[in-house]
Amino acid sequence: MVDSPEGSRAPRPTRPGIPRSYGVSGHGADRLPWDTVRDWWVLARNYWVATTRPDGRPHAAPVWGVWLDDAFYFATDRASRKGRNLAVAPAIVVHLESGNDVAILDGRAEAVTDRTTLTRFADVYEAKYRVRPDTATSVVYALRPSVGFTWLEQNFPETATRWIFSS
Repeated sequence: MVDSPEGSRAPRPTRPGIPRSYGVSGHGADRLPWDTVRDWWVLARNYWVATTRPDGRPHAAPVWGVWLDDAFYFATDRASRKGRNLAVAPAIVVHLESGNDVAILDGRAEAVTDRTTLTRFADVYEAKYRVRPDTATSVVYALRPSVGFTWLEQNFPETATRWIFSS
């Protein structure tokens, strides 16, 4: 990872594992840099979270969340389907709503317990959505991604990029 101008750590861009028949020959990070993608995560209102049920079936649901400290944070009730799924299997995929400006992150959801981080999350969340999450009754998860994928639908072959995050 390299430092970005804002002091956060940018992931390493690579060619996505897409068949050559799709026309992708390199990676498009020079045309769609991480700083732009990170701004999408900061500014988006809705995000799609995909988890796995205990019997192996997938589950997807929209959530509100925030980009904070190079991670995606969201809250959910422990009894919700995604809350129950993540308690058993923390693997998660999160993506933005748009199919035109695509950003997908893959990794593990980690329950946040640090009071300072929970307060910062709640403050940023409240500023964004004008409602304060109940961090006492919900579980707050952080996705620190291991890999991400981005592209612009209008020029997929030139912008498709796989991003590798260090742990």
